[in-house]
Amino acid sequence: MGFPKPQGGASLMLTFKLANKTVLIVGGGTVAATRAFAALEADSSVVVVVKKGKDAACEELKWRADEQQITLLDWDKLPTSSTSENDVQALDAYLASLSSVSFVCVTDTVLGYSQRSRTSAEQIYNVCRARNIPVNTTDIPQLCDFSFTATHRFEHHETGQRSPIQIGVTTNGQGCRLAGRVKRDIIASIPKEIGAAVEKVGYMRSTVKDDLPEEDEHACEDGSTSTPNRPVPQRMPSDPETPAEQARRRMKWVAQVSEYWPIHKLAAMTAQDMAAVLSGDSLTVPRTPPTEPTLHSLGDPERQGRILLVGSGPGHPSLLTVATRDALTTHADLVLSDKLVPAAVLELIPSNVEVRIARKFPGNNDGAQNEMMEQAVEAARAGRTVVRLKQGDPVVYGRAGEEVLYFREHGFEPVVIPGVSSALAGPTFAGVPVTQRGVAESLMVCTGVGRKGRNVQLPGYERARTTVILMGVARLPQVVAALTDPAETARRSGPAYPLHTPIAIVERASMPDQRVVYSTLKDIVLAMESSGEQRPPGMIVLGWAVLALWEKGDVEVLEEGGEKNDEERVKRWLGEDAGWRVREGLDAQWAEL
Repeated sequence: MGFPKPQGGASLMLTFKLANKTVLIVGGGTVAATRAFAALEADSSVVVVVKKGKDAACEELKWRADEQQITLLDWDKLPTSSTSENDVQALDAYLASLSSVSFVCVTDTVLGYSQRSRTSAEQIYNVCRARNIPVNTTDIPQLCDFSFTATHRFEHHETGQRSPIQIGVTTNGQGCRLAGRVKRDIIASIPKEIGAAVEKVGYMRSTVKDDLPEEDEHACEDGSTSTPNRPVPQRMPSDPETPAEQARRRMKWVAQVSEYWPIHKLAAMTAQDMAAVLSGDSLTVPRTPPTEPTLHSLGDPERQGRILLVGSGPGHPSLLTVATRDALTTHADLVLSDKLVPAAVLELIPSNVEVRIARKFPGNNDGAQNEMMEQAVEAARAGRTVVRLKQGDPVVYGRAGEEVLYFREHGFEPVVIPGVSSALAGPTFAGVPVTQRGVAESLMVCTGVGRKGRNVQLPGYERARTTVILMGVARLPQVVAALTDPAETARRSGPAYPLHTPIAIVERASMPDQRVVYSTLKDIVLAMESSGEQRPPGMIVLGWAVLALWEKGDVEVLEEGGEKNDEERVKRWLGEDAGWRVREGLDAQWAEL
């Protein structure tokens, strides 16, 4: 199978809630102060035990003791020291007197400090282990049940208040200083507004939960699914929602905003913006207002408005056409964007141009689509130039036809500006040629889901064809069943696919976090389940072209009798015992473009 083989040397990285619990720290140096601060930020009670007490502690620990943030004890004056024969026995007796100790950190073993001997440290370790208390001993990995990561807690970029979001990096003892450098590089790559964004999303989530009855407080959680685009049942307008169903819908909107809005836009949300997310009103991405109101920003009733239907390509900003870039940067007064258009493209839009993002998720697509069209007509009637921004190409499953007819009916003939279709670009970024002599003589592009979520009839197997299925990854088990089950004749127009047919799932094509999962129809569902959370948008690429350019290549698939070697082809491609392969990120050369 293609499951990853465990390779030792890593750590199980966990986070702990320490409210109303105690952390005991041995030692009074700067390492002890660092441990104490981290424990305090986790809402723990902190006890620091130091030989010679406060006089031997560093300035930070003295100050925290004076501020009553920590309890600072002299080891020789522990409540049990008079009845103990040595220091370790005194500590053991003191531990027994405490109701609960979550961790013990021994820090006076650090090199360069008034160092505790290894023998003494080992005795402390054994005492704690006997009481089932995990221990971290500085600079002695053999006496550690856990280790600390190089940690950073983000701050609100405006108020300076510390945010809930933290990151931690570890090299598992192979390079602590390097871990610190990696941490700094990660911090530098994350937008400075991340702290505020987390707070805004947290506020919206808690608001939804607070409005629920206690018995339904977990009804809106969606943590068991690996994709934010999991299908949900369609609901008729006449069918009233229960409080739990309403909470799920509102939490779905919060999840969609979290997944697709730029970080700094989340951070800039006002109370009105957050209320709009939760209420169902149109979503306007917060923008920096112009210094003075202008006709460009407000619209001009005397000017003839217009609507541009624009394709943004697969995602990478360098793949925008000149016409699309001009529409966004020069002509637009209002941009109505689909949710899948990535932040890198939205960043090109001038700050004084209003941007609204469609509130689409499975079960809500039609309503969000109508909302976008109505807003476009309203703005155009006010004399504004409206850019209706879609991922890929507008006419390749972008609902452009519906919008053209709607706008025409309401007095506007839209201009359709093509984009690079993800149906072609996605496979290319995955190293798959959709056509290739000797492998794939034709290409079919289809959808995995019909109008209002209904099933569609998928194409049957043709050896010489590459099939690209858009909007099918969230329904992958059903799609695979329709393709391979001989009995599924109603959902497939032609013969069933062999289980060893190559398939690739391309996620976030052309973006830095692109991921491609290569497998066969037999193992692809398990491969996706084993690869972690899905990364919308994704597409399915199916056929022998998937393996055609792997390493030395295989372009003899269509040779006479070639099908006799298909299973051997797959083994050469994936490996003798592997069921799948995962490739992360873009080719490094794309970073130079």
